[in-house]
Amino acid sequence: MSLKRNLQNIFVRTITSDRTRDRRRSLARLRGKISGKARCVEYFHQVDDPYSHLACQVLGEFLRRYTVELKIHLVDAPSDNAAADRDRLIPYARMDAAAIAPALGLSFTDLGEQPSPENHRRASEILAANLAPGGFSEIAPRVGAALWADDSDEILNLANEFATASEEEMLADRKAGTRRRQKLGHYNGATFYFEGEWYWGVDRLHYLEERLRDEGLRSESDAGPIIPPREISGESIEAPDASIVLEYFPSLRSPYSAISTERTYALAQQLPVKLVLKPVLPMVMRGLPVPLSKQLYIMRDTKREATRQGLPFGDIFDPVGEPVERAFSLYPFAKSQGRAAEYLASFMTNSFARGVDTGTNEGLRQVVIEAGLSWEEALPHLSHPGWEKELEANREEMLAAGIWGVPSYRIRSEGEPDFAIWGQDRLWLVEEEIRRRLQRPRSD
Repeated sequence: MSLKRNLQNIFVRTITSDRTRDRRRSLARLRGKISGKARCVEYFHQVDDPYSHLACQVLGEFLRRYTVELKIHLVDAPSDNAAADRDRLIPYARMDAAAIAPALGLSFTDLGEQPSPENHRRASEILAANLAPGGFSEIAPRVGAALWADDSDEILNLANEFATASEEEMLADRKAGTRRRQKLGHYNGATFYFEGEWYWGVDRLHYLEERLRDEGLRSESDAGPIIPPREISGESIEAPDASIVLEYFPSLRSPYSAISTERTYALAQQLPVKLVLKPVLPMVMRGLPVPLSKQLYIMRDTKREATRQGLPFGDIFDPVGEPVERAFSLYPFAKSQGRAAEYLASFMTNSFARGVDTGTNEGLRQVVIEAGLSWEEALPHLSHPGWEKELEANREEMLAAGIWGVPSYRIRSEGEPDFAIWGQDRLWLVEEEIRRRLQRPRSD
């Protein structure tokens, strides 16, 4: 093992540790006391981002509940290295926002295309002139609703009703907000920042609320989260021969895959579906860039998601590169033994929860044995080619479904269009879609 890789793994373990988080929070708390200033949450709004439209709908309630200063910034879209597949990301974000909004008590309409450039500009000019939190929380949802309806007349009405900035002023505000976001260490819109920690979108708002409550900054002690986290129900259904296929696209180097794999298996046990595993190579091994700020956010976010789910995570030994390739060379053998699911789960548990160097024979042997396989029988298959073709076919299927990140899911059944979704935090939506299909009358 190289010194560089060893230092990288020590760094990752440090940034995801509870001790590091608690020290960072203590220092922020101390700085706040010394300065005597109000504690401040910063919100970064991308006008043509569906997730930002969802987020702005909760700002009014957020202001009512918490005794913090809220600073609002307009920002540009993520840079190309942070939005690795922008052509798929843009339509996917609309579809995803429309899918989750009703369950969260929010609204979003996907017309199948982005708003016109002219409406985007005018909406941005309205919001740039109304960044004060009280006004923004009231105006932004109305502007966003008109924008996503691509309703030029309503946007003009709003421009007459409220103050508007010039195009030059709007662009300057957006550039300043983008610089501020980059300086603080993020890349997306719909993000909240509070004293060293980031929270992306309404999905993670409850973590910010929990922290503000712990800091004594909550004005309503008995209220639950504005947007409670969604979970799978855990309720089993007996419905033989449902003919529903659940395809699961994980990656061996994905932190989010590491905390979703066992939960996905559990869901497939509870519901009458056929689970089909379709692993793919990690994004960086597929030529997709992952900037440092994105890597850091993913690691820290996965840690808090794992903690909430009661899952082990954080003792990490990054298997990128040769360890992943060696592991996948044994995947056909694991499949032939009927232990493919156990093998993938064992690899990710050892890599992301136990700090095992899976790039060594000793580490990979532990993975194999814990998957219920024989190391002696597996060893002749190690580093043999041939596994690449299956993973490439999986990648092509995933892209054809309009998804590119991991973990992703695709549900297939007769008489229904395919349903594809990305993210371990959409497992509840996967369950809802399966249950909906199970309730659909079958034609004989």
